[in-house]
Amino acid sequence: MLAKTKRRLFHATFLFLIAVLAIIYIYPVFLMFMNSFKPFGEIVSDAIALPSKIAIENYTYVIDKIDYAHLFFNNVLITVVGILGIVFFSASTAYILDRRRNRYTRIVHFLIITPMLIPFQTIMITLLKTMTVIHLSGSKIGLGIQYWGFGIPMATFIFYNFMKTIPNELDESAKIDGASTTRTFASVIFPLLKSVTVTVIVLDVMWIWNDFLLPLLMVNSDNKTKTLVLAAYTFIGQMNTKWHYAMTAMVLAVVPSIIIFILLQKYIVEGVVAGAVKG
Repeated sequence: MLAKTKRRLFHATFLFLIAVLAIIYIYPVFLMFMNSFKPFGEIVSDAIALPSKIAIENYTYVIDKIDYAHLFFNNVLITVVGILGIVFFSASTAYILDRRRNRYTRIVHFLIITPMLIPFQTIMITLLKTMTVIHLSGSKIGLGIQYWGFGIPMATFIFYNFMKTIPNELDESAKIDGASTTRTFASVIFPLLKSVTVTVIVLDVMWIWNDFLLPLLMVNSDNKTKTLVLAAYTFIGQMNTKWHYAMTAMVLAVVPSIIIFILLQKYIVEGVVAGAVKG
């Protein structure tokens, strides 16, 4: 009886700590949403107080000022290009690395996942120079392609670990039926990767859509190529920061990715645990 009481007390304490941590992390997001509905004066006087009135004009002004529809399309284009490349190359690479295990593929596998250990800040100047030379700097398509290099290592790692749970007998059956390696992957293997593919897509959409530093380096020189997060930065100046518009722009920037996450979060859990329960 005493052991059961201690176990319940431990669980209650653990849940309490998790709730406290959740509140600590969520509270700044709540402040951002709340302050987006305040006039500038209320934010300056008391940023944590509830708004005395709902300033809908903040949203109408920001949507018109930053040309929200155009920047939204920029985000969609960059994200789609990035996601398509990451999923295609990482899934197919993981398939080959898993099915043809030898000394050379182990070396390739190591070289592919090693970039995960390299901080972006250490290569960003070299990257900018390189992208300028090959004409991928200042381009929305070019920015999407650059995300391949940063997203493929982690995605390949995830796909590779999941691929181990898919039996080789499926490949052998497909070959007996006359299917090539490409046809086997596309028609037999890839459909089985649905849960982990959705996991990779959701995680990378959250990352690419809300990324700031890489777009700041690559597409910040022209208003036509900016992203939504960069647009929010335009309201922050050295001498004068329009906090009400900045908060509003940030809300407009992150809400689409939050909606995607909420709608697809169950697939993230499925993808994470799939490798542990499959087979």
